[in-house]
Amino acid sequence: MAYVNTSRAASLSLADRFPGFLANVKAALARRAVYMQTVRELDALTDRELADLGISRLDVPALAREAAYGK
Repeated sequence: MAYVNTSRAASLSLADRFPGFLANVKAALARRAVYMQTVRELDALTDRELADLGISRLDVPALAREAAYGK
């Protein structure tokens, strides 16, 4: 014999979800700011300075992405 569950989980209204959405947007903007700052700082270094650190100029975006967003 089969049973059907007709109860539904209470869903949050738009007003209840908005603060969470706003927090997600703020966090994304903060991560993007970290990414851009890291790119600017590494791009400001000369090729020699980057080589001393063991970094290729082509690695800059990947390193900035890792710094901002993790692996």
